[in-house]
Amino acid sequence: MTDNMDATDTRFPVTLLTGFLGAGKTTLLNAILTNATGPRIAVIVNEFGEAGLDHDLIEAVDEDIVLMQSGCLCCSIRGDLSRTLQDLAARRQEDRLTFDRVVIETTGLADPAPILQTFLLDTYLAKNFRIDGVVTVVDAATGPDTLNRQFEAVSQVAMADLLVLSKTDLVSKSASSAFKIRLRSLNPTADILRADRGVVPITALWDLSGMRHQGTSDHAIAWLTPTAPRDPLENLSGFAPSATPSAPVSQHDARIGSASIVLHDPIPADDFDRWLDTLIMLRGPDILRVKGIVHLIGIETPFVFHGVQHLFDPPVPLNDWQGKNRQSRIVVIARDMTSAELVFSLDMLRAHQTAKTA
Repeated sequence: MTDNMDATDTRFPVTLLTGFLGAGKTTLLNAILTNATGPRIAVIVNEFGEAGLDHDLIEAVDEDIVLMQSGCLCCSIRGDLSRTLQDLAARRQEDRLTFDRVVIETTGLADPAPILQTFLLDTYLAKNFRIDGVVTVVDAATGPDTLNRQFEAVSQVAMADLLVLSKTDLVSKSASSAFKIRLRSLNPTADILRADRGVVPITALWDLSGMRHQGTSDHAIAWLTPTAPRDPLENLSGFAPSATPSAPVSQHDARIGSASIVLHDPIPADDFDRWLDTLIMLRGPDILRVKGIVHLIGIETPFVFHGVQHLFDPPVPLNDWQGKNRQSRIVVIARDMTSAELVFSLDMLRAHQTAKTA
């Protein structure tokens, strides 16, 4: 991973920072704004007061924009998000501001889906900005209870590319490990990064999406592959309970289903289109995210695709794909659909593979 924008994609990368009230977004925002290394960043927040900026590190204030000594910007949302981003881009074009990336902090109750859709539906945003990843901050101390009470928090976890686990120093190792298992059950492909006193390496927040034009095949595969525990002791007896079918499942957790499939042979384009059209037609509003690497019959280069509900990013070809491996990988995360229902949907694609090998 690098901090450079894709050479063939001049759009500004945007990181969506979400997390429930009190999860630790303010601490992470201050770490981003005071970081003097790496790219210059424009951070968009709902209100400066809520961001809790360290005023000793503020260099200048211009209307609704604060310039930090690090060179990063902090901007409040004026009206709607699109107008705020257009204003920032216009100031940059006029050499009044300098930034390379944008971080958008959502409210604690926000569902990320409408914001992601805005970047696809708004013509200006689609042309000038791209979603680089969704980062969700989760509180290890109060997070389990929050997930039990607030379905919005569950959706924030399910839609993340990266989960930042905060306040782990306030809970036991076994409780933290058990919570990680729960988070992985909600979002199997998101990496989980433990914050050290509320801070993480800033570069770990960038280049998360597999939809980058200059992204590698290895990165796209990692974006689709279920994460494995980094702590070798995490699943040992005494450190974390085993994930068993009989383990209690929160009512809110039960509303999230996920399924994935690996197909070893290329898919007929008509079969793929029919599967995707059927899924969107029947359950489009419930699809939190669907993403994948797809090899189609008759096309040498595979492509990466990604959608939120019924809206999809333009597919990105993986031009560096090498070797004879023609595997397709697809991951679906949805609400109010069981994993069994999602697997049944994916069976439309699996049936073709079975018929071919029969």
